[in-house]
Amino acid sequence: SRSRHVGHPVPATLPYDRLRMSAMSAAMSSQTPMNANNKQAPFGEMIPWGDPAWYRGYNSPYYRASHAKLRAQVRAFVDKEIMPFCNQWDEAKKLPMDLLKKCAKAGWLPAVVGAPWPKDFAPEHPDIPAAEWDQFHELILIDELARTGSGSVLWGISGGLSIGLPPVLHFGSTELKRRVAPACLSGEKIICLAITEPLAGSDVANLRCTAKLDETGENYIVNGEKKWITNGVFADYFTVAVRTGGPGMGGISMLLIEKDMPGVICKQMQCMGVWASGTTYITFEDVKVPKKNLIGRENEGFKYIMYNFNHERWSIVAQATRSARVCLEESMRYAMKRRTFGKKLIEHPVIRWKLAEMARQVEATHAALEHITYQMSTMNKMEQMQRLGGDTALLKVQSTKVFEYCAREAAQIFGGASYVRGGQGEKVERCYREVRAYAIPGGSEEVMADLAVREGMKNYTNHLKKLSAGSAGAKM
Repeated sequence: SRSRHVGHPVPATLPYDRLRMSAMSAAMSSQTPMNANNKQAPFGEMIPWGDPAWYRGYNSPYYRASHAKLRAQVRAFVDKEIMPFCNQWDEAKKLPMDLLKKCAKAGWLPAVVGAPWPKDFAPEHPDIPAAEWDQFHELILIDELARTGSGSVLWGISGGLSIGLPPVLHFGSTELKRRVAPACLSGEKIICLAITEPLAGSDVANLRCTAKLDETGENYIVNGEKKWITNGVFADYFTVAVRTGGPGMGGISMLLIEKDMPGVICKQMQCMGVWASGTTYITFEDVKVPKKNLIGRENEGFKYIMYNFNHERWSIVAQATRSARVCLEESMRYAMKRRTFGKKLIEHPVIRWKLAEMARQVEATHAALEHITYQMSTMNKMEQMQRLGGDTALLKVQSTKVFEYCAREAAQIFGGASYVRGGQGEKVERCYREVRAYAIPGGSEEVMADLAVREGMKNYTNHLKKLSAGSAGAKM
């Protein structure tokens, strides 16, 4: 589920969050830059703007040796195990059942749930200690996976795990974590997040799916529907938002529902894009769920939902930004070989203008993404929620608009080749129909823009109150 509302109350810093900051501190103190001047060795094919600036040899304060090592490992894996098969899997509308296990065996699947590395439930990466793992490692992982130009495959791998497991890791009981997390992080089981409903997308506080205790008081009986649930048709576990109390955000809880529980009905939806990710319509009919499957406390589910929103939206930004870059890279390649009117496309001024417009937007958006990533790496969770919600929302709008622009311009450059599934225009055609899967889920552009302004005004008002209180105190 990816179309949801925006933040309200925030929980206090949790033990898991303190672990994250401890790991982050250790990483920043123990790692040295790739060399004394933060210079980066060129990596990739050097297609103009085809990769982020640090790939192209530019100096950067963000990346170290372990980041470069992960980048090389993931690129090699993607080029061999994923890139050649994206169109085939998209057409089949599913991924091979063993792909997630391959990702886990490669050592990076657990990273999609965010820093810190979930070392209590998954082996450490073979080359990067858990204490060194930071937000930039995750950014590299997302960026390299999105290089496929397939949100379909990317969401099939991480769309459910990255948002479905964190509520269990952050708020679930010890028993629940041990029962669910290891199998999901190893690719043996699949988990998804089920929040959105037919009549409640961004308006999470008014969801209608109910969970009522039975006469024994030991089981919840769940009834309702969920819609647009990423990975749902393949999932073994569903992290589900349900109404256990009265109206509004104060009556929402989260339950872990298992697919083999009687009354769970899943139907794959036929969507415009991201075909292989298994977008699902789920019906719960008198599903009996043990009370031990309650995630956290009853009627506190809304704040658990809000807890991971910035991370989810940041992930969407990273994916959309690289998808826009894919459109730029593919256009640049095509323009250097395609000939019209006796010369290559790249020799036409209007084509160079299109490429320049794409490049300036992609480069600016990626720079903003690295800025937000650095803030996430150096703030605790509560500070992130208080300070980054508006900026992350604004960047989500920026990234999806840039993706939409680049997909359109790439289609214009490719012409008829972008209108055919498969072939040399494969990535552009796929990106063009996947734009809406980024512009709407996780909070639509309109909702995100509104949130950004409201958050800005709230922070400004709080600042004025502090100034006023300080002034009054000084007079006394």
